[in-house]
Amino acid sequence: MDNGIDFDEILNNYRSDPYGYVDIETIHTGRVHFKVQQDDDVLGPSGEWRHIPGTVLYELDRERNRKSIYSATNGTVSFLRDDLEGKFIDAGEKLITLRYPLKKREVIERILRTVLYPFHAPERAKYFFALDIQSRIEKFGQRSVTIKPGDELLTMSLMKRDIPVYYTGQPGIIHSVYFQPGVSIDQGEPLIGICETDKLPLIQKIIMRVKAEWEAD
Repeated sequence: MDNGIDFDEILNNYRSDPYGYVDIETIHTGRVHFKVQQDDDVLGPSGEWRHIPGTVLYELDRERNRKSIYSATNGTVSFLRDDLEGKFIDAGEKLITLRYPLKKREVIERILRTVLYPFHAPERAKYFFALDIQSRIEKFGQRSVTIKPGDELLTMSLMKRDIPVYYTGQPGIIHSVYFQPGVSIDQGEPLIGICETDKLPLIQKIIMRVKAEWEAD
């Protein structure tokens, strides 16, 4: 264990279950007709512009209108509510879970979200870095920018008003950015991941280990 971070345990957790999971829920009420079975492999959209739909997962029949629901990702059907075949169900009912192998980039991102300190969106809004922070990022790079509690970190664009957002968390560097400027972010979603300065070499160490040991690119 390094500085409170058990790298071996974190990596072993991903080695024992090296997959991501996507739950598929009904988009509205209707009668369900499955087009896949347990353990089937499915494909996501393809083509140069991803214009070719993926595998049909199920059809939803409502008022004699039948709508096909396609897979958005490659994967394998790991869970299927086949007991609901032909039944009328409500919107938001979980029908299918797709499992897919995690890539190095995805493993690294998930580990970082575990070990970094997150700063969450206080409201559903659009966010931008404060001018001073943005200037420092452009000049030095985000991982050279240190912030501390009380710093004006972001500008929140809400109801046609720009509201300053002040940082309230552990001091450290801006290691990861999870938002795109001008794109709405839900309340409670992480905006950035902060790394305490003395933990940066340890974070870099685990990233290098994943890159060296993880098979899926």
